[in-house]
Amino acid sequence: MTSTTTSIVWFRQDLRLHDNPALEFASSVGKVLPIYILDEKNGSDWRPGKASRWWLNGSLQSLDRSMNGALRVFRGDPLKIIEKLITEYNIRNIFWNRCYEPWQALRDKVIKSKVQKIGVNARSFNGSLLYEPWEVVKSDGSPYKVFTPFYKQSRLRGAPKEASTEYLRNLQFLSSSQKNTEVDSLNLLGENDWSNKLASRWIPGETGGEQTLKLFLDGGIRHYKVGRDFPATDAVSKLSPYLHFGELSPNHVWHAVNNFAALENLEVQAEHFHRELVWREFSYSLLHHFPDLTSKNFNKRFDYFPWQRNTQLIEKWQDAETGYPLIDAGMRELASTGYMHNRIRMVTASFLVKNLLIDWRVGAEWFWESLVDADLANNYCSWQWVAGSGADAAPYFRIFNPVTQSKKFDPDATYIKRWIPELEKCPNKYIHDPSSAPGPELRQFGIKLDQSYPSAIVDLKTTRQAALSAYQSLRDKS
Repeated sequence: MTSTTTSIVWFRQDLRLHDNPALEFASSVGKVLPIYILDEKNGSDWRPGKASRWWLNGSLQSLDRSMNGALRVFRGDPLKIIEKLITEYNIRNIFWNRCYEPWQALRDKVIKSKVQKIGVNARSFNGSLLYEPWEVVKSDGSPYKVFTPFYKQSRLRGAPKEASTEYLRNLQFLSSSQKNTEVDSLNLLGENDWSNKLASRWIPGETGGEQTLKLFLDGGIRHYKVGRDFPATDAVSKLSPYLHFGELSPNHVWHAVNNFAALENLEVQAEHFHRELVWREFSYSLLHHFPDLTSKNFNKRFDYFPWQRNTQLIEKWQDAETGYPLIDAGMRELASTGYMHNRIRMVTASFLVKNLLIDWRVGAEWFWESLVDADLANNYCSWQWVAGSGADAAPYFRIFNPVTQSKKFDPDATYIKRWIPELEKCPNKYIHDPSSAPGPELRQFGIKLDQSYPSAIVDLKTTRQAALSAYQSLRDKS
């Protein structure tokens, strides 16, 4: 192959220049024609939610800037668009980094076969995971369904290889006087009323990801193991959206944390963070081997669970009007930032599924629409885990009590007051469960239930028992 060869690099969930295997390989072949295709034909069932579309818009803008305007963006059927580009630019190669969502994997297989038949070299790479889902399996080739042995097996493979940046020096993008559609033409924002709120809190793109990683290394990593459970602290990395959109690779994050920890004697903290990265890998492995887990119960016994379809309760949960401050604070954080602290995600999910008896798929769909880090594997595996219907799931009888969780992980109600300022003057003994307080006493602090703050929509003890009885009905059928 000569240096005049032009190769397409099809960007998807790898919106970065550094540690990008497909881009690295293409740079060794010749010039690069970088493209992004908004595929709403094949992925119509998994159209990004409002928060994700806002992030994608910013991420593509950032990627285009890093290429000095060389990125071409399209909307439509990827196969037709790619075939047209192959003819227009006499393309001999197309490279991409693999996606693992079932619909994308199927689509990519078809495209690779089609373009190879017309004499174009098509090659894919791993740019999104530490290890491929088919690499971390049992000795008989079957997938792990429990995290701990999966984790041990993945660690036996050793640390991933640290990426080189040498290729960036020789990177040449194809210049063209006929610039294709601008990112804005994709109309990703539409009538998105979240833009201003999200823009004040996030910087999508590779540069924003590096800044967020540096902030984590400068602060949160030092008390990550314990601090990550306390929503009022700044111990979590907030790297999840950058990993989902591929603005940072897990490989790069792994080594950045590992190298910093070695210098600062923070190996224990780094190991716990690495464990969370492997949880991400476990979710991707499950989705790869069990592609219907986004819509069907992993544990088939739950097909007979007596879920309730109470629209009023669902809306109270969505609108942060449950009367349980920790739940409502989390839902307000989600509505304002497109993000929710992981501990609070578990508590809010448990409340919906086990106290309100609402199908886990309802909650997963709301998170999919609302989260900037909405990730098919992580979102749906996590919801099934909380519901008790998933792989290596939390036992169904493990029901997160939002009041006790609040007292344990937000003892001074700092997180609650941040998101529910109307409870700022509420005394600490009542703020975790205002409905348990005497009305006259609350009014002394300017709080009147169902006016300044809602009463609890359900009784925790009663609904816990109802959930356990519903679960027992499944066991009786088995």
